[in-house]
Amino acid sequence: MSEKILWTPSRERIEASNAHHFIKLVKARDGFQGSTFNDLWKWSVANPRDFWNAVWDFSDIVGEKGSSRITNGATKFWEHRYFPDAKLNFAENLLKRRDDAPALIFWGEEKVRKIISWKELHEAVAKTAAALKNFGVKKGDVVGGYVANMPETTIAALASISLGAAWASCSPDFGIPGALDRFGQVKPKVFFAVDGYYYKGKIFNNLEKIKNIVDQVESIQKTVIIPYVDCGLPAGNRTEVVSFQDFIGDGSAPELVFEKFPFDHPIYILFTSGTTGVPKCIVHGAGGTLLQHKKEQLIHCDIKEDDRVLYFTTCSWMMWNWITSVLSQNATVLQYEGLPLFPKPDVLFDMADECGMTFFGTSAKYLDTLLKTDSCPLKTHKLEKLKAIGSTGSPLCEEDFEFVYAKVKRDVHLNSFSGGTDIISSFVMGNPISPVYSGEMQGFGLGMNVRVYGPNREELPVGQQGELCCVTPFASQPIKFWGDVENKRLISSYFGKFENCWCHGDWIELTNHDGVFISGRADAVLNPSGVRIGTAEIYSQVQKVEEILECCAVGQQWKNDERVILFVVLRDNLQLTDDIKKKIVSVIRANATPRHVPSKIIQVRGVPKTNNGKLVEIAVKNVIHGRAVVNKDSIEDPSILKEYENISELQED
Repeated sequence: MSEKILWTPSRERIEASNAHHFIKLVKARDGFQGSTFNDLWKWSVANPRDFWNAVWDFSDIVGEKGSSRITNGATKFWEHRYFPDAKLNFAENLLKRRDDAPALIFWGEEKVRKIISWKELHEAVAKTAAALKNFGVKKGDVVGGYVANMPETTIAALASISLGAAWASCSPDFGIPGALDRFGQVKPKVFFAVDGYYYKGKIFNNLEKIKNIVDQVESIQKTVIIPYVDCGLPAGNRTEVVSFQDFIGDGSAPELVFEKFPFDHPIYILFTSGTTGVPKCIVHGAGGTLLQHKKEQLIHCDIKEDDRVLYFTTCSWMMWNWITSVLSQNATVLQYEGLPLFPKPDVLFDMADECGMTFFGTSAKYLDTLLKTDSCPLKTHKLEKLKAIGSTGSPLCEEDFEFVYAKVKRDVHLNSFSGGTDIISSFVMGNPISPVYSGEMQGFGLGMNVRVYGPNREELPVGQQGELCCVTPFASQPIKFWGDVENKRLISSYFGKFENCWCHGDWIELTNHDGVFISGRADAVLNPSGVRIGTAEIYSQVQKVEEILECCAVGQQWKNDERVILFVVLRDNLQLTDDIKKKIVSVIRANATPRHVPSKIIQVRGVPKTNNGKLVEIAVKNVIHGRAVVNKDSIEDPSILKEYENISELQED
């Protein structure tokens, strides 16, 4: 691990932070006696009742906390619930503001610009909720969205949730099979769908896909088309089809009444990527989602009222749900729909300057792409108000950390975090009052009692890699899987390895600075000669080789053992030569270990990624072993997998 400090917050910034004010609160009333953020984490997991109670009060949640019971006292992890007597309405907490300041600022590539004020947002949600209620949508129903990251999607989701319905969405670039795998399971009553979308300046018409989906999901009783590319309504649909505007009407907005629901009332159904089978449908509750997002955004990300926050995401990724909760901080949500590198690689920084962005959230892949394209926003943009950059989706390597401080902005908090759809939040996060070390995440999320476990549930010390396990319940754990009788699938997914302990599937290690390094998914961990190696350890070294654009490492079963195979995508139409191979081997051997050196290095034209940009090593591993790849529709470009079929080099020593 690097010992290089890239950023240290000033005393003024620390004292102005939400984290500092939260520490003052728990010192005054709950007996916390520490001084560092790691001290605060240790206190939060040792005193979960006091901690979550303090988060509720500090974040100014609108709702009724109920009795003095903070938990239901269940001994089984998956049955444990915080605030069992509380009642609230999730949507109400996101719609407290009603003035003329911007609530949503939307950019659809270079085609569309739109600003929605808090007043307009409230009125639009009220009208949409009334229309849904008039159609018969009620508590316990599901409303589906085949939608883009745009204001109408936020409006439809909040209107549905305000009535007690659960919102389930995926992005419109999903093919018909992928959409059916999702909506076919959760059976939405009303279906919002965007007519099409822009990607790299081109129009993609969705009407035929919408018709096919609705025809095959019999639960859908009404289809509401959100106009984006203005290609009209689908013809010959099984259900009544109306435009969004016709659905909500032109009249004045009715009063928006917020019924209070139980703390764990379902509000979101999220879908796993489906790369290992039919997607799991994960149900998340109102209170846990709100409490966790409040904690992360206020304390870990230091988001405040009137901040302007972007997280580049699609409506298939849990970061869309996360960024929507930013409205609960009375902060403005910036939405970008389309390719974030179009019409130029740094277009999101144009948005940062023009909109006064204070928090810029993106993926590790995006930052690495900027590095590879020699972008330098430090010279081309002002970024005067930018305070923090968030990165998630995959581990951020040292080169990308250093790129941010050398080429984007020197005085910025780089907040690298990791969690998942499963928890609609993060296990590992940064914080605004501690130094940032190159290549390291700053620590665990408050209230997340994470341990690094070896195969026999032994706790591992600094520098040793093991499983990311959470040993006590947390607020945003899923309520259930949709249709999962007696929680059998949920239990087997997270609690099958260690009894009554959440095993997340990430391969991590602790650092000397109370930080965390994530080396990859445990199910993609390489195992040559019985030595477990995280793929990110290889990627972080290969990214130093300037000829390499992307790479993918998998284990191949070979002569009663496993050997490491590295697939590489080269820049600028280069061909893989022996000299480039030697360069890759030299960098890996010098900076990792001889065991990290791949047995084979093979050039391919691309690597498979999910629609959310995550590398799918498991699909490659299945292909090279002649096994079927399930749910290819979750892969952005399934045709890439042809590259990995019948490779002669893989049959040679």
